[in-house]
Amino acid sequence: MTRDDDLTAQLVAVRDGGQPALDALFPLVYDRLHQLARARAAGAPIDATELVHEAYLKFVDSSRTTWNDRQHFFAVAARAMRQIVVDHVRRQGAAKRGAGFRLTTLGDKAAASDAAADTVLAVHEALEALAATSPRLVEVVEACFFLGLTTEEAGDALGLSARTVKREWQKARMLLGALLAPPPAP
Repeated sequence: MTRDDDLTAQLVAVRDGGQPALDALFPLVYDRLHQLARARAAGAPIDATELVHEAYLKFVDSSRTTWNDRQHFFAVAARAMRQIVVDHVRRQGAAKRGAGFRLTTLGDKAAASDAAADTVLAVHEALEALAATSPRLVEVVEACFFLGLTTEEAGDALGLSARTVKREWQKARMLLGALLAPPPAP
């Protein structure tokens, strides 16, 4: 039995068995979740290990969540991680505006951190705006960009043809580029 077969069987067990099956699932997915987390946490005020653990706590807390297959599981994980990173960036921004009353010095590292936080929030807001008009495009972005699936794998996960995924991925990149572009100078 392959690792993917083990994971699929464990996802079925989680759906049917609850918490003990969920606890057994974590070691099977930890490495892949950590890989996803490293991509999500880049430049964010949270490290990859902390992000994986917070995402796991979300899974435990949402015991009614069921996953169709491994791609669906990792899509839900990627979405949860993105939301956790956005929440951390927002909390960090609130602290910098005085909520935490912490004195910080301005330096290159702080400026780089602020720029990364601004980028995280801008991408999140662009995805939210895109979701308002086309939720399917956001699903394609999450599958292709955040999960790193090929167009064929994304098509299987989303129930679309690879050709449709490729077309939707191009459309999503174009729309996100427009949403993220700086406003024209006056």
